[in-house]
Amino acid sequence: MDQNNDCRDVVEKLYEFLDGELTEERKIKIRHHLDECSPCLEAFEFEAELRAMISTKSKEKCPGELLSKISQLLQGADGATP
Repeated sequence: MDQNNDCRDVVEKLYEFLDGELTEERKIKIRHHLDECSPCLEAFEFEAELRAMISTKSKEKCPGELLSKISQLLQGADGATP
């Protein structure tokens, strides 16, 4: 497999790699590629950092006023009470 195909394969599998959904053999191959390929490593680091930030932010409480507005919009959208 050439470098471009390796990179394409790694980038396509980044989410599965981050989620731990790959076989051990596949994880080793991707980790080896990331060690050797700085553009793919940058993509990996960006995705990992983005996931960490989303995880942190998703734990913050939504203000009550915003929840009320969302509820009102949902009621208007389907005519039902959420």
